[in-house]
Amino acid sequence: MGKLAVYKYVAMMFLVLQLIVSAYTFLGLFGGDVNPAGNMARAMVVYILPILIIANFLLLIYWLVRKRWVYAIIPLVTLLCCIPYMGTLVQPRSVSEKPVAPEELVVATYNVARFNRETSGFLAQDILAEMKRQKVDVFCVQEYMENSGDRKNTDSYKEYFPYVAMAGRDGVIFSRYPIKSVKPFLFDDSNQAALYADIDVKGQMIRVFSAHLESTGINRTMYKAGKLEAQGISVENNRVLNAIYGNYTLGMIFRASQANMLAQQIQSSKIPCIVCGDFNDVPYSYVYKTMLGNLVDGFKECGGGYMNTYRGKKNVRIDYIFHSESLEGLSYYRTDLTYSDHYPVFMRFKFPGK
Repeated sequence: MGKLAVYKYVAMMFLVLQLIVSAYTFLGLFGGDVNPAGNMARAMVVYILPILIIANFLLLIYWLVRKRWVYAIIPLVTLLCCIPYMGTLVQPRSVSEKPVAPEELVVATYNVARFNRETSGFLAQDILAEMKRQKVDVFCVQEYMENSGDRKNTDSYKEYFPYVAMAGRDGVIFSRYPIKSVKPFLFDDSNQAALYADIDVKGQMIRVFSAHLESTGINRTMYKAGKLEAQGISVENNRVLNAIYGNYTLGMIFRASQANMLAQQIQSSKIPCIVCGDFNDVPYSYVYKTMLGNLVDGFKECGGGYMNTYRGKKNVRIDYIFHSESLEGLSYYRTDLTYSDHYPVFMRFKFPGK
């Protein structure tokens, strides 16, 4: 009798655990529907969605092993509802390395981390060489740095990209096609910026956005804490954690506000849009959903494999290329350049009107 009671108790605890995990999974799937301002706890659940999906999968195995078929339906249904989310991270198709055809438009986005402040211009030139190799037509750059020693990077880039648009202090769009108009967005109380350029692609006007949204502040906080420790100044762990949490939540609110402003510009555009950049946020977050709006996520459309764009320990996807439904994506991929803490992202489009 005692063993039966223990068995029922354990089964009940696993059922309670299952219900909690499933509830938080659904909360995460819809957490990006609310602005983080005033809904921080709900908005943050999206960041642990991969952990929750793994937990549901393990619980599904547990119920199947125990032959509790009815209970197994709960994690199974939960996982099926997660398929659209998982599609933003992994796609089963393979992306071919076919040469770029004449009827293709190639767009790239890359946070170059100010070329690591390297003064000889070597990194900037090597990145340009990669853009040439990929036959990039429009190159959106975040964390751009103009000067490399006594030479301006835009001068050397114009040999391949004759047209350039700048957002003043952070973003640049290089183009092989004529840029007809430019609008920068310099965010208040932030080092980040965005811009769009209206580009004439063989008679078809396309509005290309390049955005660098507010960062998390985690790396900056850890750097400052490490610097203080190196100076012999003791920093309590709880102070570091409080600073990280404060910077992270503040960054979420700033990014949400920036995304709202840019989304209005995207939605009001009368011409097809391509939206690129470092959004500093993960798929299904408020920023992701707001920036995506009624656009198409290029990776879900024609990417393949697992897509991460940040090279640090976080190993997440925070750089994106979206586009209007009137445009057709052909392939979406990244290359393993190691000149920044990000990877460059590329997308090939079928020429507008073709």
